[in-house]
Amino acid sequence: MMDARPSGEAYRTIRLCVDTYTDGVFAGRFFHPGAVGGVQSFKSLSQLLVGAENLFDENKFPQSFEAKRSFVARTAHMADKIPELPRESGRLATFVIRLLFRQHASWQGLVTWVESKVEEPFRSVLELVLMMDGALKSCIGEV
Repeated sequence: MMDARPSGEAYRTIRLCVDTYTDGVFAGRFFHPGAVGGVQSFKSLSQLLVGAENLFDENKFPQSFEAKRSFVARTAHMADKIPELPRESGRLATFVIRLLFRQHASWQGLVTWVESKVEEPFRSVLELVLMMDGALKSCIGEV
């Protein structure tokens, strides 16, 4: 059985461009190689999280901790086609989210706030959201 599941850093990574932040709700677009046209818009946190989670599930990478695993051969053509994420920026802020794991029904990884060049690890989606919310508040002077 051949596994056509993509791999590589580009498939672990989302480039999140935040264009608006109003009353704690941020909206914008995120870039991922699995998205149609490489980009997907969002108008709320739930649209962002559900959209990204669906992309990871469709691509089976990074694989969910709860997913059934097996030994399968990978197809050679996937290794040749590792796309790069565009260097787009959000009007307010840009975050690069690199997932290391999807365990315990959450995400673990690293987030980089591009404008400030600060990278921090996160252990859950809630921790990730709180870090991005704090950064966005500081962008608009709400801290």
